[in-house]
Amino acid sequence: MASDIEPQFGKWRQRLWPIHRFELKKFIPLLLLKFLISFNYVLLYNTKDTLVVTGEHSGAEVISILKGWFVLPCAFLVLLVYTKLSNRLSMQKMVYTFLTPFLLFFFIFGFILFPNKEFFTPYLLCEKLFAYVGQGHTHWIAPIYNWMNSLYYVVAELWGQVVIMLLFWTYANNITRMKEAKRYYTLFTAAGDFGPMLGGALVAWIASMQTRGDFVSTVQHVSTLAIIVGFLVMGVFWWMGRYVMTDPRFVPEGEREEKKKKPKLSLGKSFKYILSSKYLLCLAAMVIGYGLAMNLVEIAFKAHLKQLYPVSNDYQNFGGKLMFYTGLIPFLVAFFAGGNILRVFGWTRTAMITPIVVGGCGVLFLLVSMSIGRLEGVATLLGVTPLVMVVGIGAFQSVMGKTMKYSLFDPTKEMAFIPLDPEAKIKGKAAIDVVGSRLGKSGSSWLQAGLLDTIAGGSILSVTWFLAPVVTIVVFGWLMAIKTISPEFTKVAGESNG
Repeated sequence: MASDIEPQFGKWRQRLWPIHRFELKKFIPLLLLKFLISFNYVLLYNTKDTLVVTGEHSGAEVISILKGWFVLPCAFLVLLVYTKLSNRLSMQKMVYTFLTPFLLFFFIFGFILFPNKEFFTPYLLCEKLFAYVGQGHTHWIAPIYNWMNSLYYVVAELWGQVVIMLLFWTYANNITRMKEAKRYYTLFTAAGDFGPMLGGALVAWIASMQTRGDFVSTVQHVSTLAIIVGFLVMGVFWWMGRYVMTDPRFVPEGEREEKKKKPKLSLGKSFKYILSSKYLLCLAAMVIGYGLAMNLVEIAFKAHLKQLYPVSNDYQNFGGKLMFYTGLIPFLVAFFAGGNILRVFGWTRTAMITPIVVGGCGVLFLLVSMSIGRLEGVATLLGVTPLVMVVGIGAFQSVMGKTMKYSLFDPTKEMAFIPLDPEAKIKGKAAIDVVGSRLGKSGSSWLQAGLLDTIAGGSILSVTWFLAPVVTIVVFGWLMAIKTISPEFTKVAGESNG
């Protein structure tokens, strides 16, 4: 069939658009899905951080509590529901089942809860709790005081895990052949990067158009956009199910067999299956490694950022601009170089670039953060304050870390799932992407929360000296996981071990 013929392209076509004309019916909707889902995530990501970091009695330290003690249990619950429903529902119904609660929440928060936060805030209870725990431990009570913001943070985090990792990538992996993935996935990544470009610019513009103290209007504009985009995502999934997945040219043989007989695997058996497979364990270690390395640095950066921008709309404005560059640079890398990096260097070396860059930039920021008191002379030469200088380096670290994730880490990780059997591809991926990612983020949060309560006096900026060596150790373990998985992947994928 035409779909089994590997397309041949010229040099520039191969580099920029290696898609055959007959593949557009399948490729374009997937590209649009990745853009829409990523666009929504940017809207939610910026807003959740602003709500939590700039909230009353709150700060960047609260993120450790939310990620470690709230988001992780919810991720386990979502994985349990996903595992159960995946045995009973089609992919189309799974999409509608998971997206509907998200869209309903965005409406309730934006137009009912947040505009009336004065009514819903438990002032008397939290005043007693603040007095009881003392000044150095207010980060434990702030999530209760700002419970609406905390809930929004959890839901926004789950959007990234459920809609991007589970729904989109599971769907894409199931209907994409290995030879297609090598051409498709970097372009999917480019579409995902264009979402932050547009979403970040839009978030910054919305925040700049509002009165500095009027964050309610900003939240309502973001909520409206998120709901509209959510319905568009549902529409594209429906179109794929109606017009693409009914075309035998676009359904791999393994997917046809899977439709006839879906693997039945409980949540407990899913974890046992992962623990019995060195391949899946190493994939989990890669995901956990990224979450740990990035999040050990993230909270210190956001603590400095709040010092520079304490007002919500100012913080949101900067966050939107940061996300624009977080989309632009990965977009350029993925579109012009991502696929070529994979083709030239092979899976192994490409996968190793991310931990090296993430670790190097993270340690650099932590060292500068520790030395902020000694930066006065250098900052004066540059015409800025030491705080602006530290925030600038932190922003660079954040952009580079996400550039590596979107351009190289995600494509190499997702390619590693394709050779697996249907059980590992569906249930193993679900456990790794949701729980593995959350363990990485939550592990860093537990460590930071422990430091806050023992030696930091409630400020994460007091323990950056401890985080730099931890990031180095995590990156080393991440690299070892890639080396371990490399021989098996390269054998199945049919590429040289490089």
